[in-house]
Amino acid sequence: MHFVDAKGILTGSNGHFGMNIYRGCTHGCIYCDSRSKCYQFKHPFEDIEVKQNAPELLEAALKSKRKKCMIGTGAMSDPYMHCEEDLRLTRRCLEIILKNGFGLAIQTKSDMILRDIDLLDEINRSAKCVVQMTLTTYDDDLCRILEPNVCNTKRRIEVLEKMKEKGIPTVVWLTPILPFINDTAENVTAILNECVRVGVKGIIDFGMGLTLREGDREYYYAALDKHFSGMKERYIKQYGNAYELPSPNAKELMGILRRICKDNGILSTPDECFGFMQELPDKYRQMSIFDI
Repeated sequence: MHFVDAKGILTGSNGHFGMNIYRGCTHGCIYCDSRSKCYQFKHPFEDIEVKQNAPELLEAALKSKRKKCMIGTGAMSDPYMHCEEDLRLTRRCLEIILKNGFGLAIQTKSDMILRDIDLLDEINRSAKCVVQMTLTTYDDDLCRILEPNVCNTKRRIEVLEKMKEKGIPTVVWLTPILPFINDTAENVTAILNECVRVGVKGIIDFGMGLTLREGDREYYYAALDKHFSGMKERYIKQYGNAYELPSPNAKELMGILRRICKDNGILSTPDECFGFMQELPDKYRQMSIFDI
């Protein structure tokens, strides 16, 4: 990893802001879109760029905002990569979000988030906190191939369960679903049944498939050659160089998702889930000097 002083930390507008404390990732997921060349990495993806001044930038940015809102993190780079265990920059940023009265929507694949459950609980009590977990593959052996350097799906489900015990709402990213690999009714149903059991608020999926771009595609195909003999050729024959690769089973799998979510009162479209995560309820009045 290497350290940089970033010029800014928050991106977005109209009350929807996000941040990435790190750039790159060490989780090794074979399908990771963040590897794509369009993101213009100037360093190897596993050589993590650490924005060492992220807490100071965040403190200044939040103090300058007149209206409280939700702060998102984890969309591009997981805030709980291996280096976070020692650097603790994510934890410091959570402390700043709590101190300044903002909400949080945080996305990860790592059980390291449990280290900070005390802060997540406090943020949820004072404003709002939503924990998002990516779940793609119920089978442990397959999960170790697709997402090799991070905890498996069973452990992530345990994380969701512990969030439920604290009353922290959760959203699951059921994506990507890889054609001919994990795009089965058995896999999707098993994950959804666990989502029901642990009381997730919403499930995000963009049509049961994956996307591939230059940079990401080459890495993915190399992994297919290593682990799934003949699969790369099957992909090329089916999809060519397409950006969107829908599963041939997409209609069936989306039907399962919609049915289980409807039967259990779970938000089931990206718009519904994003709407919930971006909304900060105006139920906590800011204390003024006249209240003292």
